Amino acid sequence: MDVAATDMGAEAQQLNAADGEQRAAPRFFSLIRAAKLVSAQGEFICVVRDVSSAGVRLRCFHTVPREPAMALELQNGDLFEIERVRQDGEEASFRFASEVPVERLVQESSLYPRRPLRLNIAMPLSLRAQGGRVAAVTQNLSQQGCRVDIERPLAIDQKVIVETPHLPDIRARVRWRRDGESGLVFDDTFALRDFAILAARLQCPQLAAA
Repeated sequence: MDVAATDMGAEAQQLNAADGEQRAAPRFFSLIRAAKLVSAQGEFICVVRDVSSAGVRLRCFHTVPREPAMALELQNGDLFEIERVRQDGEEASFRFASEVPVERLVQESSLYPRRPLRLNIAMPLSLRAQGGRVAAVTQNLSQQGCRVDIERPLAIDQKVIVETPHLPDIRARVRWRRDGESGLVFDDTFALRDFAILAARLQCPQLAAA
């Protein structure tokens, strides 16, 4: 009886010590910030929930990719290699492959400002304009617009309807053009959740199947 109590007390001390080591790095709770999870299956929208210099907890809008090693990209372009520790459906905890200054994640300090999250997704589509339809393929996609390779140039500020089997028709406008590429800005932008689920369905449908 006394031996068992001693063993349980020693185990409790070990657990408390381990817990103390985990909490030694400062942790910031309720840090709600959109970011990009980069994996071999594609690029996915996630939300950073809390972070320390040792690791980070992320939530997706669909099942988290199950690869052991991925990368986390912030809105300012900073990229961190991460390794999955545990996962529960749409939420997962990761440790950083190397220790990082936690202020860098919290403040997203960089020479470059925060920018809309752009996912490198290739999706064929058709642009319906006043002079007819023009074939195009997306190079990247964001909540607010997309960058496309286009078979023939359209005028700056020209209004178009983006048509693709994957989406309802989207009203857009040509923002810029250069060397066979054009930037489109959507009249109706995506909500973050809708954009995240769309990205999953385009790249890895089983993640959004639930």
